[in-house]
Amino acid sequence: MPDAELDAAVPPSDATPDSGSETAPDVTPEAWSGVHRGPLRAGEWVRLLDQKGRRHNFELVPGKRFFSNRGHLEHDELIGREEGFTVTSSAGGEYLVFRPLLSEFVVSMPRGAAVVYPKDAAQIVAMADIFPGAHVVEAGVGSGALTCSLLRAVGPHGKVTSYERREEFADVARRNVTQFFGGEHPAWDLRLGDLAEALPASGERCDRIILDMLAPWECLDAAADALLPGGIVCAYVATTTQLSRFVETVRIHGGFTEPQPWESLVRDWHVEGLAVRPGHKMIGHTAFLVTARRMAPGQRPPLKKRRPAPGAYGPDYTGPRPAGVPIEAAEGE
Repeated sequence: MPDAELDAAVPPSDATPDSGSETAPDVTPEAWSGVHRGPLRAGEWVRLLDQKGRRHNFELVPGKRFFSNRGHLEHDELIGREEGFTVTSSAGGEYLVFRPLLSEFVVSMPRGAAVVYPKDAAQIVAMADIFPGAHVVEAGVGSGALTCSLLRAVGPHGKVTSYERREEFADVARRNVTQFFGGEHPAWDLRLGDLAEALPASGERCDRIILDMLAPWECLDAAADALLPGGIVCAYVATTTQLSRFVETVRIHGGFTEPQPWESLVRDWHVEGLAVRPGHKMIGHTAFLVTARRMAPGQRPPLKKRRPAPGAYGPDYTGPRPAGVPIEAAEGE
C-alpha cells in the first residue's frame, strides 16, 4: 500500500475514535489481565516488528525517540493511535506496531534465569489444570515468565505463592511481573527461601505445586504434605537424568498416581501457494514435564501390572527403585 493510502487508512492520534473503539472499553483493572484495549497510552509497552522480523519492545514516553539502524521514531507519533498500524521511521524503515502479547513479552523480557517458554507454560496451565481461584505454589520463580501465566490463570481471586532461593532472581522476576501487569498483582506472594523447608513451616495447603528447579525430588515430601487430595504436582526439568530421578521418586513415595512424563515440540510451516513444507526452524526440546495427582491420606494407587523392560533396573541403574520390582530384574538376572 502506498504511503499516501496508508496515511489515509490510519487516523491520526487526534482523530475521532471509530464506532468499534466506542463499543470496546478498556479491560477492567480488577481483572489484572495485563491487557489493554483502545488507543496506545503513555506508560504502555509496545512491540515493533520490522520487515526482517526483528522485534523491538519499549515503553511509550512522551517526548522520547526510538532509535534503530533504520532511523528514529517519535514516541508521540504512536501515542493515541489504535494498535495494529504500520509506521515509517526517519530513514524509511517500516514497523508494525502492536501491544506485546504475553507470549511475546516473556521471551524478550530481562532475564535473571532462563525463562519457561510459552509452549511449556501453556502445557503447564492446561495439563496441571490451573483454574481461576486456585492456590498454586511455584518453586523457582526464575525471571517470572511462568508466574505471569499462572497469575493470568488463577485470576485476582486465586493465589500464586512463589519461592525463590536467589534474591537477584527474585528481584528480576518482581520487576518483570509488575511491568507486565502494570502494578503489584494482588494474588502474588513472592518469598525468598527453599520450598522444601519454608512450605512445611508455613502450614499452607494448596491445589497445585509447580517445581522448576534442579532437584525437584528434594521437594516431593513437602509437596505431598501441602497438596490437597486430588491436587497436582508438576515438575519442569531439562535433562533425562533429572526426569528419571523425579519419576522414580514419585513412584516410590506411594502417595501419588503414576507420574506422566512428556515434552512438546513446536514446528512452524512455510505456506506460499503450492509451496507448503515444514519451516527450517523449530522450538525443539526445552524441558520435560511430569505431572502426578495426590492421593487421599492413607491411600495408595494400584501397583502397575506391566513388568519393567529387561535391564531397566539392572546393575547400572543407581536411582530409586519402585516397589514390586523383582529381584532378578533389579539385579539384571
